[in-house]
Amino acid sequence: MRLRELVFGCACAGAVRAAARLGLADALDDAPLPADELARRVDADPRALGRLLRALSSYGVFEERPDGTFAHTPMSRMLRTDAPDSLHHIALWCTEPWTWQLWPRLDEAVRTGTSVFPEVFGKEFFPYLQEDAPDSARVFDLAMTRSSRQAAADLAQALDLTGVTEVVDIGGGQGHVLAALLEKQPTLRGTLLDLPQVVAGADTRLRDGGPLAARARLLPGDCRRTVPVSGDLYVIKNVLEWDEDSTRRTLGNIMKAARPGASVVIVENLVDGTPSMRFTSAMDLLLLLNVGGAKHSRDSLTALITGAGLRLGRVTPVNAYLHAFHTTVPG
Repeated sequence: MRLRELVFGCACAGAVRAAARLGLADALDDAPLPADELARRVDADPRALGRLLRALSSYGVFEERPDGTFAHTPMSRMLRTDAPDSLHHIALWCTEPWTWQLWPRLDEAVRTGTSVFPEVFGKEFFPYLQEDAPDSARVFDLAMTRSSRQAAADLAQALDLTGVTEVVDIGGGQGHVLAALLEKQPTLRGTLLDLPQVVAGADTRLRDGGPLAARARLLPGDCRRTVPVSGDLYVIKNVLEWDEDSTRRTLGNIMKAARPGASVVIVENLVDGTPSMRFTSAMDLLLLLNVGGAKHSRDSLTALITGAGLRLGRVTPVNAYLHAFHTTVPG
């Protein structure tokens, strides 16, 4: 029966996506409601919505009460757009239309070890998003922003900034990690290094007029080519998921730029030794399908770190799905 449930996994993912697109979690407040009232609120067919809610309840997303009403569960509350730990846009991103065309080609990607995205859509993944799927690109931006903010808060709490005066956030997107670190330590200065179009959309706290702007530098660039800034602490989160050559070049560029004794904290999802194995191993397969990338095991990331010449110290959990590799540039 478990295998039968697994092969119908698309039904579960599709049901969660439907709930997010319908706005079901936002439509339901604290008081349980019958399906017909929820249907009225989200403009859906009452009978069909009842069937959707029944399916979701079997997975713990909403709860069907004995009186036939439906109530929130901890998981369904995370589908609310106003929830502090909202996964609304993540749920949409992981089930975007293009994903349903890629998963049936997983056997091809496994045979070749490369992405099938260009064959399916005629171009690479990110150009496709920007040129052919702007709505999906918007969902991606919203999902990454929400995820990054949540992870940034966890990472800022976990990092010891004693003695650090200059931090460099490499490939840091909108700079949520940098902003969280600057807010944590008022004497800290920092640099956000990412592609020009990414840095242009940096967190408003870091831009001119923002409360952290005086201590922040926004630096357009590509860490795979050069890291033209020196610091005490380098943070690189969820970036080393490309091909191994790009990863080696990035770590090598950090080694060239960093002061002896500088700390380099590499933050990644792991596909082993973690309570989030099902999530991270699924993301690993999706990376194979869409960009030909990969999530790391502890051993594979350790090999890349030591191969670059960094000295590896502790490996600590940041949260249930992220680990921090604390490394040092040899003196």
